Amino acid sequence: MDYKLIAVDIDGTLTNSRGELTPRTRYALLEAQRLGKRVIIASGRHPMGVYSFARDLMLDRYDGFMMSYNGGKIIRCANDETVTAKLFPREYLNDIVSVLNDSNITVSISDDKKIYANTKVNDYTYLEPEITFTEMVVCEDFVAEIKFPFNKLLLAGEPDELDRYQEILRARYDGLLDIYKSAPYFLEIMPLGVSKGSMLPILLDKLGFRREELIAFGDNYNDMTMIGYAGMGVAMANAEPELKKIANHICDSNDEDGVAKTIEQMILKKA
Repeated sequence: MDYKLIAVDIDGTLTNSRGELTPRTRYALLEAQRLGKRVIIASGRHPMGVYSFARDLMLDRYDGFMMSYNGGKIIRCANDETVTAKLFPREYLNDIVSVLNDSNITVSISDDKKIYANTKVNDYTYLEPEITFTEMVVCEDFVAEIKFPFNKLLLAGEPDELDRYQEILRARYDGLLDIYKSAPYFLEIMPLGVSKGSMLPILLDKLGFRREELIAFGDNYNDMTMIGYAGMGVAMANAEPELKKIANHICDSNDEDGVAKTIEQMILKKA
């Protein structure tokens, strides 16, 4: 198949376990773009945590895209235009924070420049601002401070506690919100119908491509819809077992340049 679009997650996929984009992976993606392929970075991250990779991969030059917030905001890198954005229904915010009141789970929300969090600081609270190079503001009155539109809620905490509250929140907001993990210690709460796999069809339709022309790479739960949607869904060797089950192909791990090797095999060698 002649794959014309490449969608790739960041953490655990595009980058190695040290958070680095290796020279081999960068070269493979640049070569693919030089041949006319388009790259989409699809991440749960705040846009500020995606821009550096977009610049390094020259997505502005090759008309690539950034999908932040698991597709909640899609940006065209050539002109920094927001192609589409889905806002979180803020009427649920107070209730969700109340449900989590007895937990030690951090609730955070991002605007264009900062991350705002409640005061329940734990070992995972600062992971997101550290990897996205974004300032975090801890708010005494969290709900009152959120006066701006936003795309998602991010919960951070111990995996077992997150699992427990994931079930509680899913039952409470069934048919109203989408709730899934992006890491053992991160729980994403999204507007209903917003995921990488549900937002990619919107982008492909705008661009005039078919899903069969899309190859997608991922490693975690929030990549499942994207891997299931793509014509060629590729799970990393380090991916969650559930993701591997639905993938068309399993490549080497993120520490073994799995993305680069697959692009070399499936795209560059066919050119």
